[in-house]
Amino acid sequence: MASHFEIELDKLKNVIIKIGTLAENQLIEAVKALLSEPMAEKKEVKKTEEKIDRLDVKIDEICQTIFALQQPVASDLRFIMASMQISNEIERIGDLAMSVIKNSKNIKDKHDLIVKFNVAELAKQVEEITVKMNQCFLDRSETTIGEIFVLNNSIKKGTDDTIHNLMNEMKSNSKAVVSGMNLVMVLKHLERVSEHCTNIAEHVHFMIKAKIIKHEKFEDKQ
Repeated sequence: MASHFEIELDKLKNVIIKIGTLAENQLIEAVKALLSEPMAEKKEVKKTEEKIDRLDVKIDEICQTIFALQQPVASDLRFIMASMQISNEIERIGDLAMSVIKNSKNIKDKHDLIVKFNVAELAKQVEEITVKMNQCFLDRSETTIGEIFVLNNSIKKGTDDTIHNLMNEMKSNSKAVVSGMNLVMVLKHLERVSEHCTNIAEHVHFMIKAKIIKHEKFEDKQ
């Protein structure tokens, strides 16, 4: 029969999985908004945002309860510490997804800009890294962690190149300034989503290896 401590740890894991799935779905809706694809109703998107916020608070409460009533050691302690950090990162992903949705509404002639600068491919990469973020927490796989770090580098480079090209477009075409600036903001939001996913991968690495390692150092070892 599972002890109270084991039940609380299992509850914590399940809530992390739930909040991660919600954030992943929210990011998918944000990409749909950016690419002018059919997305969930506004009230459903808002409900998801509220659920993410509530679960973030719940995770803190579970962790505080465990610390107050138990004396976790070694791997359990690492799991709890990492879970608190991961929850905060996921909550920020949810917030950034909402920002993408809001900014996307202000991009006129969206299709032309997205096609010209291949924004769809970059957005899909951010979707992919968000899926891998949840996968690495479930599997605790170093392989998936490494894939996240590589993908994050690709997203950062792609974002920098696209923003550079957008700035040149706005210099030569004044009509593109308003939409271009909103698209730049969207791209920066997506880049930050990727960075939060990478931070989560680092927390998972700490959880399984008891070592704090930044993704740049991890890549140097590959």
